Amino acid sequence: MPEQLPDFVLANLFPSNLVIVESAQQSAPISAPKAVVIDPPLYSGPSKERPEKWYLGNNGKNIVILVQEPDAAFLNEESLDFLTKILGACKLNMGDVAVINIARYLANFTEIKQELNPSSCLLFDVNAALVKLPFTIPHYQVQQYGGCTFLMAPSLLKYYGDTGDAKLEKTKLWVSLKSLFNL
Repeated sequence: MPEQLPDFVLANLFPSNLVIVESAQQSAPISAPKAVVIDPPLYSGPSKERPEKWYLGNNGKNIVILVQEPDAAFLNEESLDFLTKILGACKLNMGDVAVINIARYLANFTEIKQELNPSSCLLFDVNAALVKLPFTIPHYQVQQYGGCTFLMAPSLLKYYGDTGDAKLEKTKLWVSLKSLFNL
C-alpha cells in the first residue's frame, strides 16, 4: 500500500510548486491519473501577508531566530540540521525558538516584539535595517536593545562542512552563544 504524506508535509517540501492530480472519471476506463503542474510565480520577495503559523518552532523560551533563505519555506535541510545541533549544544530545541525566514515573511522588529515577545534574537544573514532596528553591530557581538539581547551572524551556509573557515566561524558563533545564553 503506498504511503500518503500529510498535506502540510507536502506543502513544506514543495513551497513554490502546486501539483493537481486529476483522476479519471468513473465512467471512463481506468487509466493512470494525469498531473498538471502549475509553474510558480517568479520570486518577488517576502510577503507581508503571513499565515497563522509564519514561523517554525513553538517559541517556548521566546528566542527568535531570523534567517534569509529565499529557496526554503523556513530553512533548507542542511541549515535545519546545523541549527538543531547548535540549539542542542545550548540545551535548547526547536520547541524553544521561533525561526522566521525573512525572505518569505518580512516583519519589522516592532511586529516581532509584539507577536513573539523575544528575550533573545539571533540574526543569520539578516541586516538590522531590514527589520527596522536602529543599530547595527558586528557579527558575533552580543547587544542589548529594547529588552532583548541580539546576536548577528553570517548566513548558516558559512557553517557547513569541516573546512578551516567553517570551523573558525563555528568557534566564533559558539563563543557568542555561550555569552548570550550564559553557558
